Amino acid sequence: MPESQSARFSPKQLIALVCAAQVLVQIGAFFWPALLPSMMDLWGLTNSEAGWITGIFYAAYMIAVPVLVTLTDRVDARLIYLIGVGCTIAGHLLFGLVAEGFWSALALRALAGVGWAGTYMTGLKLLADQVDATMMSRAVSGHAASIGISGALSFSCAGLLAAFYGWQATFVVAGLSAAAAWLVVATWVPRRAHAKQDAGAAKLFDFRPVLRNRSAMAYSIAYCVHTLEMNALRGWGVAFLGFVAAGSGASEGLLSPTTILTALGLIGTAASVMGNEAAIRIGRRRLIAVAMLSSAAVAGVLGFVGSLSYGVAAGMLLVYGFIVWLDSSSLTAGSAGTADPARRGATLAVHSTLGYAGGFVGPLMIGFILDLYGGMSRLSWGLAFLAVAVLTLVALAIFMAIRPRELAGDRAA
Repeated sequence: MPESQSARFSPKQLIALVCAAQVLVQIGAFFWPALLPSMMDLWGLTNSEAGWITGIFYAAYMIAVPVLVTLTDRVDARLIYLIGVGCTIAGHLLFGLVAEGFWSALALRALAGVGWAGTYMTGLKLLADQVDATMMSRAVSGHAASIGISGALSFSCAGLLAAFYGWQATFVVAGLSAAAAWLVVATWVPRRAHAKQDAGAAKLFDFRPVLRNRSAMAYSIAYCVHTLEMNALRGWGVAFLGFVAAGSGASEGLLSPTTILTALGLIGTAASVMGNEAAIRIGRRRLIAVAMLSSAAVAGVLGFVGSLSYGVAAGMLLVYGFIVWLDSSSLTAGSAGTADPARRGATLAVHSTLGYAGGFVGPLMIGFILDLYGGMSRLSWGLAFLAVAVLTLVALAIFMAIRPRELAGDRAA
């Protein structure tokens, strides 16, 4: 794109465009977990099968993201982003039009996961290339907020659309929303010129220098379990609340599970922004340690105590969501901010791969534990969330042992 055309956009305007596109493209990401209980009944799925369909989204992301995001160190991130949005469009539209059971749903959720790989961290890379080190964490925070808002709205939108038009139309709408995002980026976000390849270009997919960056890896390891925790909560939150409501006979006159998960997502988005600001002021390591320790404490009792009543379960989920999201932006900003700038795309690729390895395991682990202990019960839910708490404590111990660097602009630095 000619320089004069690129100059029309300030960094703030580019951030606004990318964040708006992220809301549109990610709005359908959690339609499946939002509709999980009804889809399990419709297709006769076991808990483990439902966990596979939820988890395959993150498994596909994990496989695709090292290639797609690392390519942005050489290829215009805008091009990779548009390819990712195209996969998202196809995944949602085809799910609404042809999905009819476990295997077709598994394949199409995997395609949507590839789309997520081409849009989430790629969108962040677009922003990271535009700001200096002192503004990095706030750019990441704003990007995370747009993802959080779309994720929160995903639950309520899915419930409303399915109630009025059926589940098939719900996924078709998600595909059309992603198509609008494709048009926004293709029309308004300028192409970016890249430096000529040098002698090191052949080492584009050499991740060894990234793995040797102890500071970035510490943030990424913590992010792995953070994403496990977050996706276990988002993937099974509606089903958990549905179980509690049915067991307590308190389903009438209460906020629906999808409404609670929407509120959780919005609260979590605010927590992510607040947590990043707190990290700037009190220290990134300290904020992350407090968040991980607190989330482990809540997860350890959530299934046992929360299953006693719908009100208790809803309240604990909202508190848990706030704590889980508190260090979300801080972890990603820590990895991006301590990365070698020439390898930032590769660093974010490793960060995302580790994160969504956890994102794959989380929902699958919950489903496996539920089936292992005879289906949904107070004991099985308690043990499922307790397993999440134990993994969080292990990740915290590793994070504190490595002691990663603070970022430029953090007061503790």
